[in-house]
Amino acid sequence: MGPRFVIDLFGFEIPDTVPVSLALTLITLVLAWVASRRLRVADPRAWQVALETGVSWIHETLERILGEDPRPYAPLVGGLMLWIALCNLLSVMPMLRPPTADLSTTVALALVVLFAVPAFGIRRHGLLGYLRTYIRPHPLLLPFNLIGEATRTLALAVRLFGNSMSSQMIAAVLLIVAGLIVPIPLMMLGLLTGFVQAYIFGILAAIYIAAAVQVDQKRVAEREPASSPTPTP
Repeated sequence: MGPRFVIDLFGFEIPDTVPVSLALTLITLVLAWVASRRLRVADPRAWQVALETGVSWIHETLERILGEDPRPYAPLVGGLMLWIALCNLLSVMPMLRPPTADLSTTVALALVVLFAVPAFGIRRHGLLGYLRTYIRPHPLLLPFNLIGEATRTLALAVRLFGNSMSSQMIAAVLLIVAGLIVPIPLMMLGLLTGFVQAYIFGILAAIYIAAAVQVDQKRVAEREPASSPTPTP
């Protein structure tokens, strides 16, 4: 589906998803800033309980995947989940196109994960330690590991774009053919699918991060039983 509107700025045509993405990001930042200054230790309000429940769920999910303290990674993964879910919420507004229905947006999100994964890996193992992961278990696997990095980034972008675009196209076609009776339940199903896609995107990002930061720990754990001394009676 094409853009709902295009902004002509200094000879450049800016599609609708760009200002919508910027506005959504700004709104999210403002709400986060306001909420962080209204938190209360005693007698929390309902919205604070809901917020803390969501944050705790993200931390618990990441801890199960990473097997360690999830706090360094929760802002990135949780932020991606929240932003993608909010983008998919816009699918119920006929005058706006969700940013995730634009391939450029999903590619940008996938690139965030692409650069974040080695950043976490380098912070944990150092530059040389992380680069060695591309030649394990054998240097001949270097090109395949590099191809794997590129393909999983492409898969993240295309999966999210495909689901968002398909739900928009189906809803538009049914709106023309059947009016409002059929598209409303379909849009509710599309919202559920959008939330699932946000969850899947975040979980895949967490899995890639876990593979980058834990590779040496796994090798040490494999060597420990063989290298540990046998106790003498």
